[in-house]
Amino acid sequence: MSRQSSLLTFFSKPAEKNHDGGSPAKDTADRPQVSASAPTSSQGRTPTLPADCDFSDFSPGDLVWAKLEGYPWWPCLVYAHPTEGSLLRGRGRASRIHVQFFEDDPSRGWVSIRYIRPYKGSSGRDTQRGGMFYSSRPEILRAMELADAAMRKDRSERLGLAVCDKPSESEEEEEEEMEVSDEGDDFDTVKEVKSRNKRIARRKHSDGKAKKRKIFMDSDTDNEGSDMEFQPDEVSSDENSIEICDNETSESETVPEKKRSVKVLTKHSPKQIQEKARKSPQEVNLKNNLSETPSREIVPDFMHKLASYAAPESFDFRPSINGGAVGGGGGDGNPTVWEHEKIDWLQDGKRKDGHRRRQNDPDYDQSTLFVPEDYLKNCTPGMRKWWELKSQNFDAVIFYKVGKFYELYHMDAVVGVNKLGLVFMKGTWAHSGFPEMAFDRFSNILVQKGHKVVRVEQMETPEMMEARCKSLAHPTRFDRVVRREVCRIISKGTQTYNILDGDYSETHNKYLLCVKEKTDDSAGLHRTYGVCFVDTTVGKFFIGQFPDDRHCSRFRTLLAHYIPVQILFEKGNPSAETQKILKGLISFTIQESLTPGSQFWNASKTLKTLIEEGYFENKENTNSGSTLPPVIRSMTAENDSLGLTPEENSELALSALGSCVFYLKKCIIDKELLSMANFEEYIPVDVDVVNRTRSMGVSEKTNQRMVLDGVTLANLEILQNATRSSIEGTLLEKMDTCCTPFGRRLLKQWLCAPLCNPSAINDRLDAVEDLLAEAAKMSDIRDRLKKLPDLERLLSKIHSVGSSLKNQNHPDNKAILYEEARYSKKRIIDFLSALEGFNVIIEILSILEDTVDAFKSKILKQIATVKSKNPAGCFPDLKAELERWDSAFDHNVARRTGVVNPKTGFDSDYDQALANISEIEENLRQYLEVQRKRLGVRAVMYWGAGKNRYQMEIAETAVPRDLPDEYIMKSSRKGYKRYWTKEIENMLNDIINAEERRDAAQKDCMKRLFYDFDKTRKDWQAAVECIAVLDVLLCLAHYSQGCDGPLCRPEILLPENTSPFLELKSSRHPCITKTFFGDDFIPNDIVIGLEDEKTNSRATCVLVTGPNMGGKSTLMRQAGLLVIMAQLGCFVPAESCRLTPVDRVFTRLGASDRIMSGESTFFVELSETSSILQHATEHSLVLMDELGRGTATFDGTAIASAVVKELSENIKCCTMFSTHYHSLVEDYSHSLSVRLGHMACMVENECEDPSQETITFLYKFVKGACPKSYGFNAARLADIPEEVIQKGHKKAKEFEKSVLSMKVFRNLCWIAEGALAARDYLDKLTLLHV
Repeated sequence: MSRQSSLLTFFSKPAEKNHDGGSPAKDTADRPQVSASAPTSSQGRTPTLPADCDFSDFSPGDLVWAKLEGYPWWPCLVYAHPTEGSLLRGRGRASRIHVQFFEDDPSRGWVSIRYIRPYKGSSGRDTQRGGMFYSSRPEILRAMELADAAMRKDRSERLGLAVCDKPSESEEEEEEEMEVSDEGDDFDTVKEVKSRNKRIARRKHSDGKAKKRKIFMDSDTDNEGSDMEFQPDEVSSDENSIEICDNETSESETVPEKKRSVKVLTKHSPKQIQEKARKSPQEVNLKNNLSETPSREIVPDFMHKLASYAAPESFDFRPSINGGAVGGGGGDGNPTVWEHEKIDWLQDGKRKDGHRRRQNDPDYDQSTLFVPEDYLKNCTPGMRKWWELKSQNFDAVIFYKVGKFYELYHMDAVVGVNKLGLVFMKGTWAHSGFPEMAFDRFSNILVQKGHKVVRVEQMETPEMMEARCKSLAHPTRFDRVVRREVCRIISKGTQTYNILDGDYSETHNKYLLCVKEKTDDSAGLHRTYGVCFVDTTVGKFFIGQFPDDRHCSRFRTLLAHYIPVQILFEKGNPSAETQKILKGLISFTIQESLTPGSQFWNASKTLKTLIEEGYFENKENTNSGSTLPPVIRSMTAENDSLGLTPEENSELALSALGSCVFYLKKCIIDKELLSMANFEEYIPVDVDVVNRTRSMGVSEKTNQRMVLDGVTLANLEILQNATRSSIEGTLLEKMDTCCTPFGRRLLKQWLCAPLCNPSAINDRLDAVEDLLAEAAKMSDIRDRLKKLPDLERLLSKIHSVGSSLKNQNHPDNKAILYEEARYSKKRIIDFLSALEGFNVIIEILSILEDTVDAFKSKILKQIATVKSKNPAGCFPDLKAELERWDSAFDHNVARRTGVVNPKTGFDSDYDQALANISEIEENLRQYLEVQRKRLGVRAVMYWGAGKNRYQMEIAETAVPRDLPDEYIMKSSRKGYKRYWTKEIENMLNDIINAEERRDAAQKDCMKRLFYDFDKTRKDWQAAVECIAVLDVLLCLAHYSQGCDGPLCRPEILLPENTSPFLELKSSRHPCITKTFFGDDFIPNDIVIGLEDEKTNSRATCVLVTGPNMGGKSTLMRQAGLLVIMAQLGCFVPAESCRLTPVDRVFTRLGASDRIMSGESTFFVELSETSSILQHATEHSLVLMDELGRGTATFDGTAIASAVVKELSENIKCCTMFSTHYHSLVEDYSHSLSVRLGHMACMVENECEDPSQETITFLYKFVKGACPKSYGFNAARLADIPEEVIQKGHKKAKEFEKSVLSMKVFRNLCWIAEGALAARDYLDKLTLLHV
């Protein structure tokens, strides 16, 4: 159904003429009138009630959601009026129902039946975030609690809750409105007619003002006001917003408060819409001209015109349904063609970029657009400015501020309608918009859908613009435009969640990745990557350069560990192999190419820009006189003291950093992020990390880490499941019980890179045991941790506000924001949340203070010990700072008003101004006493306000004849005269100057407040890091005590003392508690690499066989996950666990292709196998599942056999290799380096007919090989037709006999040569002969 149909249903059906041409008012003259609070049509006709809103469904005692205009949805109780006894008022759609609102002091009222919905409890989907009734307001949450309590009672008990008998606020007004006589105007008294005429005149006067927009905000935003959305208006967009022509001081900007208002829209049925559409414009206009009485309803001509700019219901733009009599289309139903769709130079294939390059040019820049000057000359000044901005940001959607609204034009308006559900405004060119307070919601939706958003703000008010024009000798029409500037460009990888951007929608990191590649040889076997990636939500940069192999193993691992949401690369730089990798990420990653040189800087330009821009000028560097952070400084030449020459092995990394700086500069967030100087060198996890240039955090001082590449993370489903790409059923979901967002982010890092150092692993395990021994305290600490906000991101936001004190030239500092009071409150709330969070952290440390000395774990002691008390501790001393901030200003007043009034001693400028004001006021008081004595009149008082203050008011009868000459009369009133003196004037000037200094200090006080707080950012950040580690350790301890079944502490042995091995007794899969058939999970023993007592051999490879669906893949994943958990420092679900550290887990599981990269299933298998054979060491764990199934049987068997031989005899790493190639099992049945095992099953009724067999999976891993794979059982479970199974079984028998005959023939040849034949082969020969 089209959008216009659904949109028109919100408007009342206009009154239809009778067949005799009369007005329908005659038919309704005897009907009772409905009060103004229940909307009716302009002719008095009451619309019919839709079927889905039948008020007969509600009766006294029902629980409902109800909504009054200007208020959010509220839980209510339906009950009869306490005095009238009536439940309903009005008729049809105008009906209202009587309800009592749930609250501690209940109130009641009449609510339109259209705004009544059944209440189904507070746990329903509609009450969750994003739902229709979602709200975070405490009063509504309290109301839901009361409603839930009422739900548990029967109807009679609920009616006992109806205790409110006070009149509702609107009842008196409604009674006045209903005083109109039923007999008509002719019988009204003169007084009544005059009174009603006055009301009509007032309404006409208000309607004669500028037309108003209708604003509707969704209730789920939890904003103050009604939950309505921006709707179009009957005012032409040419007059309403951007086409202000020569004078942009029209009402759209000069009086924005009067221009926009809230208006209620009523629905229409599709049948009524069709009847309305059949009316001619002449009929509509005639009826509109005859109707003089204002109405709350939309007039019929606007109803008819609404179809011209109605958007589709699905938000997918289809011009064919936007036809109409008004706008770009005609009244014959032809498709609407917007103005921008008619412009020739804007069409696809004809566009040029900012340098006039065509789209087929390899250097074409899709982010810019060439706009001909001839076209701009014909634009109004406001539209010309928009096109200038669009030409520089053609790949983005521009939110263009006009008054209190952000407006979208042309192609951007189409995006707004399609993606945001906005509605086109009237006009021949596409135009839509929304209010300022909705910016966060709408910008976030577009960014998540892959768009870039440009926020353009007004730099001056219309009054400031007028003053500027007056100062000019000859102002032109282009000067009479409010100045606007780009304040922010937001993309998926550059979201900082400042005050306008709203709150965090997700807790995980969002990385912007910049990459540059250099191929070291013509064959592409060796390559080098330079990378820089940043999480803009916390302001942390990673920069590094590393060599890589032909499979890009390290680069793939980087992408898996630090999943980017946006990637920047140099145009023409990535190799074909890298491009294939990036293509596989297109589904969830935005990728953008930058021009070499001008956008993707080289290393020298990067270093020069970093120093010249002064990003790090306030950061002290203890290593040298350079202002560069240590990580960047280490990448410059040692003989260059200025830091302008890059080191030879760091040029790619610095170039990648340059592209990142360029992009952040373009988005106007470079100074606020780079000024943190929060850089860390990125070194791949498989490279020795001893020589890091930056002191690492507490959680990183562990030397080498286990390598888990992207393939392993995906195959083992550690972070995401393979079916829906969510965390459901993953190891992360099973283990993540962290209480803080920054703890969850750290846990994810730990999961991606477990430890390899046995001492570090055992130290974490000691920490888990220490915490388990203090179960009560652990529970108390977790409860307190749950109260903490996202302190890591709050510190970044506080730094952003504080940095604006230095960066006064930032456009946001000059922007005119009409919701500034709201934003100030939000900043204060964020700041106070951070302070409260750190106070909670201090409480947590006090809980651990008594037991910290008894802890065995070093890491636990470090994070729980304050540095000032013990040098071995890592936690900074924050008590003094927190006490200082607690006494700095009145927190409650600041939270309520959004204004910071610092207490004495905190801000010297503010204190000095207050002291000057107090001193001058005292001088004025003393001066008044002197004048009283001088005149001999005690009744002399100061009078006045503002700049006319401190006039001495004297009664005329008391004015002495010898009044001093310096007394100058300034004003008078009856019986009194007021005087000034030169001394008073001077003191008044002084006090005005002091007040201006006080106001200026107060205005910047918040920025100074945040700036001063940010000076000790390292201490705050260190505290957050310590608490993050504590949170993750508590998470590991929580898992270690609450898992299903027994858990054990893993025993990690040094590899120097023994050969690599893995021993798991009665182990279970950590993410699976039930089998496919609902039974309890069957534990299994897994032993690899231990010496066999019978053969005195050490088999490092286990060949796993078994029936299809018997659990082979699950067993292998289980082994890999338990090894990862053990080296993470967590207890594992097994009776015992012993192993030597594993340096890397390799997996070759499942079958999948890479369509975007042009790689087949078998090629992907071989590529992964190649990477395993090249990088596996004897300390690695290799899990390979059915290698070779993607090609011919003989080729697959041969490749599998060769790989098993290489892994077991040459590399000698711990390996689990599952296969259905039984010839492969026979080949290695007597090998000392390979052990056989299979998943057991029980077969009943085994015979020639597969349909008679019954196979029971035992899910038990036992020694030996499985004789068959029982594939026909899987076919039967998959519901393959029985006749197909029978034919297949017959063919299988033929294949089996053929293979058996060849084996017998080979043995006969051996017999002929004198070799001894095995008895079983002779038996098979006999059977075959029979």
